[in-house]
Amino acid sequence: MLEVEKLHKQYTSEDGTPGGGVFGASFEIEDGELFTLLGPSGCGKTTTLRSIAGLEKPEGGRITLAGKPIYDAAQGLNIPMYDRDIGMVFQSYAIWPHMNVYENAAYPLKVTRGHGLNASQVREKVRGVLALVGLEGFINRPSTQLSGGQQQRLALARALTREPALLLLDEPLSNLDAQLREQMRAELKRLQRETGVTAIYVTHDQSEALAISDRIAVMEDGLIKQIGPPKEIYERPTSEFVANFIGTTNLLRGLLKSDATLGSVGLVETKLGPLTCSFTADVKASPDIGVVIRPENVVIQPVGNNAASTLPDTNCCEGTLISETYLGEIVEYETRIGDETILIRTKPDKPLNPGDAVIIHFPPSQTLALIEDDHPAHGQPSLSSRT
Repeated sequence: MLEVEKLHKQYTSEDGTPGGGVFGASFEIEDGELFTLLGPSGCGKTTTLRSIAGLEKPEGGRITLAGKPIYDAAQGLNIPMYDRDIGMVFQSYAIWPHMNVYENAAYPLKVTRGHGLNASQVREKVRGVLALVGLEGFINRPSTQLSGGQQQRLALARALTREPALLLLDEPLSNLDAQLREQMRAELKRLQRETGVTAIYVTHDQSEALAISDRIAVMEDGLIKQIGPPKEIYERPTSEFVANFIGTTNLLRGLLKSDATLGSVGLVETKLGPLTCSFTADVKASPDIGVVIRPENVVIQPVGNNAASTLPDTNCCEGTLISETYLGEIVEYETRIGDETILIRTKPDKPLNPGDAVIIHFPPSQTLALIEDDHPAHGQPSLSSRT
């Protein structure tokens, strides 16, 4: 449906110093997919979105929408935004204050002369879209009298009225408070599923991306570090950056003596001793490898507890519980093992108190050995040792 190939756009400062941008990003999006560009500020996600929209002119690469090129650096092709069959929702919503709800939603059809529809059909379509977003009772209300959530719904309605081939959403929930943002997140996902529109969503919010996306592209410094479904991105990160950016993780440094391949297991020497780890990519031997494990995957038992005696012999360490934080459904423990602090999240069903001696187990299948890749090819990760 959408194909982005080796997209390149670099900004320069006023004194000519090269700055950030996008450097060789490549990905494909299927019909009806909600694809998220996720990363910290300055990673290139919005530049990528604006290049697809036609609001930025890249310096290299190719963008194809529904089988037709809309940008091709080699051919000197750059279709203007109004001819790209794209709808867009901006971070600021950009609702026109001098128009009421109906007029805002109908405007895209007005400027395209009805999109081939007569006046009656336009009214029916606009009313249908407003009903879809829950604004059917606000048709004549001035847009200045809408709440933040209602303005967000109106911006979505306006973008959907033309039934675009592609919907672009640039951090549309960032201006809402936390409770409303969570509510609108579910609403947006429902709307995308009901309409079947193909969408690209830009956000720096990891939980937002995990909740709504079919697939996620994690970006850093203008490069795509990993692409995959939310579960894969969270559970099987292929780089230290992705593991640390998505959720909370424990990170240890270690030594890998021999090369390892995707899907294999092997020993990494750490301050806690040798740990059997899984590899989510091909990794070369390295004196500085990251070992990561999510807090909810670490097993903790009191020393002397019957359950502790059933733990495997591998990947077990003795430590001291130094803090306990009750969070309702889970309890969060901090445990000291030597000079390392390990965070653990588990159900509050263990008789543990700060100061207790404990046994910690790192399941090999969920203990991942990772190295950052400094030179991804075409925006895709290929892990190798640092040089």
